Amino acid sequence: MTTADLIEETYFSLTINKVRSGLTVLGIVIGIGSVIAMIAIGQGAQNSIQSSIQSIGSNLVLVMPGAARGAGVQVSSGRGSSQTLTQADADAIGKSVTGIKAVAPEVSKRYQITSRGKNTNTQVIGTVPTYMDVRNVQIDSGNFVTDSHVRSAAKVAVLGPTARDDLFGVDASPVGQTIRINRIEFKIVGVTKAKGGSGFSNQDDMVFVPLTTAQRYLSGDTYVSTISVEAQSQDLMASVQQQITSLILTRHKISDPQLADFNVLNQSDIVAAATSVTGIFTILLASIAAISLLVGGIGIMNMMLTTVTERTREIGLRKAIGGKSRDISIQFLAEAVMLTFSGGVLGVILGWLLTLAVSAFTGIATSISITSVLLAFGVSAGIGVVFGYYPARRASHLNPIEALRYE
Repeated sequence: MTTADLIEETYFSLTINKVRSGLTVLGIVIGIGSVIAMIAIGQGAQNSIQSSIQSIGSNLVLVMPGAARGAGVQVSSGRGSSQTLTQADADAIGKSVTGIKAVAPEVSKRYQITSRGKNTNTQVIGTVPTYMDVRNVQIDSGNFVTDSHVRSAAKVAVLGPTARDDLFGVDASPVGQTIRINRIEFKIVGVTKAKGGSGFSNQDDMVFVPLTTAQRYLSGDTYVSTISVEAQSQDLMASVQQQITSLILTRHKISDPQLADFNVLNQSDIVAAATSVTGIFTILLASIAAISLLVGGIGIMNMMLTTVTERTREIGLRKAIGGKSRDISIQFLAEAVMLTFSGGVLGVILGWLLTLAVSAFTGIATSISITSVLLAFGVSAGIGVVFGYYPARRASHLNPIEALRYE
């Protein structure tokens, strides 16, 4: 049997009962489409989380307070709840730790902010000029916090674009105007460029003020909530993290690292942890969707077995006139593969449409990769071979005499 004859015979056999073939293919279409859509959603979420983490800075090491504990008890109030870090700690890091580019201490808390009858509740960050470099902040108009602002504890503020829109309207020019933070008046000296984000991680919904101003007029103490350190390169991040840990342990007179009143977080570790979580989430979604592929494969086997039964006399006739078992086996296997391959093509289209619909109606970022599409085709062809092998083998081993007697 030539290749052209095989293709022609396969097409004729599958189209003779279009409804049955279509319903059989439907299981593969739904399975492939679901797998592609679930992988696209998972990868989109992973990319979104990674972008959000990377947007807070490059080669970043974060030093944060540890868990506050009551005197003489082991009940923890949660990480970051203690007040143990100071400006002196940040200065010591800048002087003693090698392999760093900049250090930016900050104190942050949410406050109600008002202006011209409008108000918003957002994050207010008291910081220093180096915060721009450490956290990749760029100015859209005006200026950022300066050293003179920090030295004089000036009541000035820099708005993020979302905070600006909430307080003054979209694309307004608020530089030179005033806002009230915790009923204290601040003059706006700048607006930052948009970085993107959502919810509590929105890098645009923030207000920046000098660190000393925040400590004196807002928090009322001298502690800092975070010390951001930018390493010179990604390769030096682990070394910087270790140096900072040793330095703060010494400064706080803590001999046992298990009792440290601070935490040092490596940005790479945060990205790796987030990637691991979203990776597991993607695998879970894809596994659930892949169940329909198994059901679709069983449906194809069922159809092919039915087809073998219906065409028993045809198979016997072919063998009686010299047809080879190998040709018969290849034909039935080709029919199964053609069904699954067609389902794979339609499934890829369905998966693409599903990802577009998810992005359009829910706002969830999706990302279709070439790997997932190639995997879909590979899986669909594999299902055709695996679930088509037994019916094809059964057809090729039919006894021609018994097959010709079959009614």
